[in-house]
Amino acid sequence: MLSSPRDYATLTAEGTSRSHPLLVARIRRTDLGVTRFGFAVGRRLGGAVRRNRIRRRVREALMAMAPALQPGWDVLIIARPPIVEADHDTLVGALAKVLTRGGVLGGADGR
Repeated sequence: MLSSPRDYATLTAEGTSRSHPLLVARIRRTDLGVTRFGFAVGRRLGGAVRRNRIRRRVREALMAMAPALQPGWDVLIIARPPIVEADHDTLVGALAKVLTRGGVLGGADGR
């Protein structure tokens, strides 16, 4: 899990973006043996209960695809307003699409 403000700043400055109508993924290659995720869910998406629900739904979708994740990436998932109304399958599809294009999911190297 990304936690320090420095990690977020580095990811924002040096990472590449992959976007979808439901979310944006900022992706950066690291030398770590694990893939770390961070979440950004702005206040315009709703109150704390709704924002936390969105984070839980995204985490649940990531857990489903965890075996296929490549090690050595930092990923920031930024939620967009349409994610509030999206069902589980749509959310999983959107995540898979942006992570595959970024090289984090599947066999792509991404370098």
